[in-house]
Amino acid sequence: MTKFRTVMGTGLVSGLLLVALSGCEKGPAEKAGESIDDAADKVGESLEKAGESIQDAGRDARD
Repeated sequence: MTKFRTVMGTGLVSGLLLVALSGCEKGPAEKAGESIDDAADKVGESLEKAGESIQDAGRDARD
């Protein structure tokens, strides 16, 4: 009977946590973090494009 209570208690707590966490909305900190991530991705892409342009210019200068 003790094992049954442990299993049921664990299941109940897990279920309540799942319901509670699924109802959470994105807070301002999470939104800001996503904005920073997006900005960092854009900067990375721009740097990559600039590097490719420099490589292309170097190849053109050699030829």
